[in-house]
Amino acid sequence: TNLSGADLSYANLTKVNLKGANLSDANLRGANLSDANLSGADLRGANLSKSILKGANLSNANLEGAIMEGVIED
Repeated sequence: TNLSGADLSYANLTKVNLKGANLSDANLRGANLSDANLSGADLRGANLSKSILKGANLSNANLEGAIMEGVIED
Protein backbone atom coordinates (compact mmCIF):
# COMPACT_ATOMS: atom_id res chain seq x y z
CA THR A 1 0.00 0.00 0.00
CA ASN A 2 1.46 3.36 -1.02
CA LEU A 3 0.31 6.19 1.23
CA SER A 4 3.50 8.23 0.87
CA GLY A 5 2.81 11.88 1.65
CA ALA A 6 -0.87 11.21 2.50
CA ASP A 7 -2.70 13.49 4.93
CA LEU A 8 -4.17 11.13 7.52
CA SER A 9 -4.14 13.66 10.34
CA TYR A 10 -6.63 12.87 13.12
CA ALA A 11 -7.89 9.79 11.22
CA ASN A 12 -9.32 6.85 13.14
CA LEU A 13 -7.07 3.99 12.05
CA THR A 14 -7.81 1.69 14.98
CA LYS A 15 -6.92 -1.95 14.24
CA VAL A 16 -6.06 -1.15 10.60
CA ASN A 17 -3.59 -3.48 8.85
CA LEU A 18 -0.83 -1.38 7.28
CA LYS A 19 1.80 -4.13 7.34
CA GLY A 20 4.64 -3.15 4.99
CA ALA A 21 2.83 0.03 3.87
CA ASN A 22 4.72 3.03 2.52
CA LEU A 23 3.78 5.90 4.84
CA SER A 24 6.95 7.92 4.25
CA ASP A 25 6.39 11.66 4.75
CA ALA A 26 2.73 10.99 5.64
CA ASN A 27 0.92 13.30 8.06
CA LEU A 28 -0.42 11.10 10.86
CA ARG A 29 -0.60 13.90 13.44
CA GLY A 30 -3.20 13.05 16.08
CA ALA A 31 -4.23 9.84 14.29
CA ASN A 32 -5.58 6.99 16.37
CA LEU A 33 -3.45 3.96 15.49
CA SER A 34 -4.45 1.87 18.51
CA ASP A 35 -3.86 -1.85 17.89
CA ALA A 36 -2.83 -1.11 14.28
CA ASN A 37 -0.42 -3.42 12.47
CA LEU A 38 2.44 -1.23 11.20
CA SER A 39 5.03 -4.01 11.14
CA GLY A 40 7.59 -3.43 8.42
CA ALA A 41 5.96 -0.12 7.46
CA ASP A 42 8.04 2.70 5.99
CA LEU A 43 7.41 5.69 8.26
CA ARG A 44 10.52 7.67 7.31
CA GLY A 45 9.87 11.37 7.79
CA ALA A 46 6.26 10.78 8.84
CA ASN A 47 4.61 13.15 11.31
CA LEU A 48 3.30 11.02 14.17
CA SER A 49 3.11 13.83 16.71
CA LYS A 50 0.27 13.44 19.21
CA SER A 51 -0.81 10.17 17.57
CA ILE A 52 -2.14 7.29 19.67
CA LEU A 53 -0.07 4.12 19.33
CA LYS A 54 -1.55 2.02 22.16
CA GLY A 55 -1.00 -1.64 21.31
CA ALA A 56 0.29 -0.83 17.80
CA ASN A 57 2.74 -3.29 16.24
CA LEU A 58 5.77 -1.32 15.01
CA SER A 59 8.15 -4.26 14.70
CA ASN A 60 10.68 -3.72 11.91
CA ALA A 61 9.04 -0.39 10.99
CA ASN A 62 11.43 2.27 9.66
CA LEU A 63 10.97 5.39 11.81
CA GLU A 64 14.05 7.25 10.58
CA GLY A 65 13.41 10.99 10.78
CA ALA A 66 9.82 10.50 11.99
CA ILE A 67 8.38 13.23 14.23
CA MET A 68 7.25 11.56 17.45
CA GLU A 69 6.49 14.50 19.79
CA GLY A 70 3.69 13.84 22.25
CA VAL A 71 2.97 10.29 21.04
CA ILE A 72 0.63 8.37 23.35
CA GLU A 73 1.89 4.81 23.80
CA ASP A 74 -0.11 3.51 26.76
